[in-house]
Amino acid sequence: MSGNWHDARRILCVRLDNMGDVLMTTPAIRALKAARPDRHITLLTSPAGAAVAKLIPDVDAVIVFDAPWMKGGEQRTIAPADDAALEALLRAGEYDAAVIFTVYSQSALPAAYLCYRAGIPLRLAHCRENPYALLTDWVAESEPGKTIRHEVRRQLDLVATVGCASDSQRMSFAVHDHACREVRQMLGALGLDFGRPWVLLHAGASAPSRRYPPPLFAQAVRLLAEAGCQTVLAGSADEVDDVEAIRRMADVPTLSLAGRLDLAGLGAAILLADVVICNNSGPAHLAAAIGTPLVELYALTNPQHTPWMVRHTLLFHDVPCRFCYKSVCPQGHHDCLRRVDPVEVAEAALALLPFGLRWMISEVAAPRPPIPVHPAKRAVLPRDKASCVGSAS
Repeated sequence: MSGNWHDARRILCVRLDNMGDVLMTTPAIRALKAARPDRHITLLTSPAGAAVAKLIPDVDAVIVFDAPWMKGGEQRTIAPADDAALEALLRAGEYDAAVIFTVYSQSALPAAYLCYRAGIPLRLAHCRENPYALLTDWVAESEPGKTIRHEVRRQLDLVATVGCASDSQRMSFAVHDHACREVRQMLGALGLDFGRPWVLLHAGASAPSRRYPPPLFAQAVRLLAEAGCQTVLAGSADEVDDVEAIRRMADVPTLSLAGRLDLAGLGAAILLADVVICNNSGPAHLAAAIGTPLVELYALTNPQHTPWMVRHTLLFHDVPCRFCYKSVCPQGHHDCLRRVDPVEVAEAALALLPFGLRWMISEVAAPRPPIPVHPAKRAVLPRDKASCVGSAS
């Protein structure tokens, strides 16, 4: 590590996008923390990122900022006084350094200017154009021209340029025992048989382009029930109607936690589940951080956010319009998800069940070749299901 960075005790980490992006930054945050025992990390993040930041062990403090230069921030009412107040808050924090984490399609310069104005002496980020004095440590942007990295790898590589590394590259998320007890009680009251295999299905996603069609989810739920596997559906308060529609279409016994869980509770439900099924959204990254096997319906909107270091199966239908980076399918056909067979979804979930539970289930359909999982996309990690307390840190 260069001398100035080694001396930096108070570091501001800037990650202004969504929950999943913050989770994928946690290995890099841990690397920063590991470089100096007394290091204090403050995360400047969006309202969505702040919700998960409270459950990341390596984050000591959180500042919430709805940045107008980020996706979604364009609707923000211009309030220069708020921006001035944030600048004053950052100046009062007396940070020694700032690390600005971005995806390659984002510019680090607005945040870099904010940190420059706040008097933070060391400022590190990827940047495509010459930042001149806005960054003291400029890492030239190489994506997507030369390479495209997983988002976790991108941020690890960034902090490595200032000498920071960690023994563990797992994502971090703490599941607390009280949340686990509460969710177990909820599930017991709903009638879940903990002696039989069960799957947690989360059908939501912030972007329509990343949502597997509800009727197909319902077919997968029906197949799981026929195989003897219980299904618990989860979702936010805004997704209760969608969850109930899936349950009606499935027309088999299911349980619902939709609208009943905060983020800590969702993490506990994921830890307790035998397998998670979801879209490429925040719950997928939670499952990866916690270590629960995962079937991910992966819309081909971008290649950077596949599950990181967790046993998983990635399901999609390849399309010529792959990696469109769009929130709504620009072709209107949604084929990258719509053409995934629900039988594949159910089979993938059953195949990921812990070995000791597989004898309980029957064939979903006629024997089929196993669903291939590319070795580079699947890592088998030990997981103690007897414990209700987990942390990926």
